Amino acid sequence: MSKKSNTSKRYTAEFKQDAVALALSSDKTVTEVARDLGVSPEGLRGWMKQAKADRGEGPGGALTSAEREELAQLRRKVRELEKTVDILGKVPMTALCAGTVAG
Repeated sequence: MSKKSNTSKRYTAEFKQDAVALALSSDKTVTEVARDLGVSPEGLRGWMKQAKADRGEGPGGALTSAEREELAQLRRKVRELEKTVDILGKVPMTALCAGTVAG
């Protein structure tokens, strides 16, 4: 009995670009190309959809890869700032006014 890993395989951006180019230029179906490359058809279709958005051909509101990366960075920054605010919210006001933190 085989077990599937809970971690997904990561592919480089170059591999994804090459896979998309191959799928677009091939006479084979996306499923056939995916099987030849050893990736899931759903994954390859997702890469194709993202490549289309990156070219500005996606549906309205679709984020480009650069926008997705920026969004991820901004979300990390927001989490970091929320933690800082939470920590500062626990510091007694008298300590903040005196310029020292007791404790």
